[in-house]
Amino acid sequence: MGYDRSWTIRYTLINVTYFIAFCTIHAMAAVFLLDNGFSNTLVGVLLALANILSAIAQPVVAGIIDRPGPLTNRRFILIAVTVILAGSLILFTVPGNRPVIFVIYALIYMVQFVYQPVMTALFFEYEKAGCRIYYGLARGLGSAGFAVTSAIVGGAVARYGVRILLIINVISMLLSAAVVYTFRKPEGEGGPDGIDDGSPEAASPNSLPSFARAYPAFMVFLAGTVCFFFAHNMINDFMIQIIRTLGGGETELGYSNFLQAILELPVMAVIGLVLKRIKADRLLILSGAAFFVKILILIFAGNMAMMYLSQSMQLFAYAVFIPASAYYVNSHMSDADQVKGQAFVTSAITVGGVFSNLLSGVILDHAGITAMLVTGTAVCGAGVLIAVYALERMPARNKQ
Repeated sequence: MGYDRSWTIRYTLINVTYFIAFCTIHAMAAVFLLDNGFSNTLVGVLLALANILSAIAQPVVAGIIDRPGPLTNRRFILIAVTVILAGSLILFTVPGNRPVIFVIYALIYMVQFVYQPVMTALFFEYEKAGCRIYYGLARGLGSAGFAVTSAIVGGAVARYGVRILLIINVISMLLSAAVVYTFRKPEGEGGPDGIDDGSPEAASPNSLPSFARAYPAFMVFLAGTVCFFFAHNMINDFMIQIIRTLGGGETELGYSNFLQAILELPVMAVIGLVLKRIKADRLLILSGAAFFVKILILIFAGNMAMMYLSQSMQLFAYAVFIPASAYYVNSHMSDADQVKGQAFVTSAITVGGVFSNLLSGVILDHAGITAMLVTGTAVCGAGVLIAVYALERMPARNKQ
């Protein structure tokens, strides 16, 4: 059975608009905040706080969505988009006001992370309802949207200033709200808007300890994920400082983000075929090794060519990790745990960002770029060892 073009196009637009905003909020966070008078350390504190709140909120929101009730994947995404839109409009009116910017930026940064796993859960929910969506292509085109935005905003910020980021963000969120509003599940499975009927299938572990006992390998793997994204966020959040030491600036930042993001498209588009030959477990280990090589290259980088080589490892790192982790959750967890499982992956990614934010800015301010990158490499290497142990040596699911 082929994919449905209408459902795929709309789900693709949800991804594209999300990642356009992700570029303006996350990838350009340091650029925006530094321009508004923040220090490297204060940038790290803000992002760490936002990530901590996100890590707490993700499983809580997922648990609410997993239970029968009015809050569905689609409705939560609508709420999140509205919050980000409103926050962006507020930021546009308070340039240089650091207290207000700190609060609002932390809020929209946090909310955007919280609804990322909900988008993935939305796909699996609609797929089970008979909506044939080409997930790999949709998610890959989302990355392409990030890539194109990166290529544009680097030069745009250099020419027009950081407020252009907010204008792009507002436009993308308006479009996202319109698409999500019309993205209604067909009548039948779970109701017209995906409201669960409260059947026994909806039962799931009610606490973190019981969830951990049900999925032991997954919970240990999350520790490895924290390590991978400690390194990944270190590069992304402070990429502008790395690039400046190599002789580049905001334009080169845009090129770097474009390169790593556009490389995700071909991998994600064919990941479904790859997963028929290689298990998601093995692909996750491969992606961890690629994260390690990516940051290791930067320790020895002396020019922008090495930076671009490092970014090219995205082809095997993030581009493999995101769809492979989604399919790992879908294949190893019960239907009632799907949103929670996706949320725990994003929570682990977020926790990695927390530790990176707390340490990277301080290390950068006091010891420099090289010390920061060596720290990230060591942590990522430990993550690879953890992932190998969890996914090769431990059972995916408790038989009991």
